[in-house]
Amino acid sequence: MKDFISMLDADRLFIENIISLSAFLKEKNKRGELYRPLEGFKAALIFEKPSTRTRVSFEVGVFELGGHGVYMDNRSSQLGRGEPIKDTARVLSRYVDLIVIRTFGQERVNELARYSTVPVINALTDEEHPCQVLADLFTIWEYKGKLEGLKVAYLGDGNNMCNSWLIGAAYMGMKFYTATPKGYEPLPFYVERAKEIAKETGAEIVVTHDPVEAVKDADVVYTDVWASMGQEEEAEERRKVFMPYQVNSELVKHAKPDYLFMHCLPAHRGEEVSEEVLEGERSVVWDQAENRLHTQKALILKLVRKPKP
Repeated sequence: MKDFISMLDADRLFIENIISLSAFLKEKNKRGELYRPLEGFKAALIFEKPSTRTRVSFEVGVFELGGHGVYMDNRSSQLGRGEPIKDTARVLSRYVDLIVIRTFGQERVNELARYSTVPVINALTDEEHPCQVLADLFTIWEYKGKLEGLKVAYLGDGNNMCNSWLIGAAYMGMKFYTATPKGYEPLPFYVERAKEIAKETGAEIVVTHDPVEAVKDADVVYTDVWASMGQEEEAEERRKVFMPYQVNSELVKHAKPDYLFMHCLPAHRGEEVSEEVLEGERSVVWDQAENRLHTQKALILKLVRKPKP
């Protein structure tokens, strides 16, 4: 694998390897042990969308592995002045060992990878958020000890998170139920691909409009904001449409008693999730956020690690 620009670039073995390596790296951090196998490594971090967890976890991750990250946004690079993405790809490939990009259209990431001679990582687009799903799967594995056969209920908007989760769950043989209002379903392409993968892995993929059906006997209850970046003008209308899908103390009564609550953050308390659930004893969102660091370090190592001379 040269690039990681979609969950479709992965497979079950790749995800299992990422989980194993993430656990190793997390344990190193807990012990305060330095592990810097990429001394001299350089990464370009292109952020055309605002970020907290993704930016900090990638910058810190590159540093902890022994490398140096160069942060770029539209104000500090020629991308903001209209330079073609293919030109940026060819230039940066001569300076750095890895390009990480957080942007809007998936086609920008695809073009960047097409013209880059170094690995490219998708740190979020409007269509996918594959790095988050790697951290999510690792977090569930930490708590449950397995992934196969577990039921994940995803409530709210069938957005980039949902698209990537469909594929990740299908690879790992999970039961993935997504409940959205009508007209807000995940992209059909990802639903169809997930169902194709499920035929080989035994996964169960269900798209419904009933939040109770989704949450019933769920091992994991997951949600995301109702209005993503670029949808701020729709926020008020979306609140009305999505309120029946709020994850609250009443809805989670339908989940298993030992369910995990997950959210990729930032969270809007009182909208997609109630305060008592987000701050409750079944919430693992802070571990989930921390694990972005460990899984992204693992991903970098999988893509760029060089054998010792």
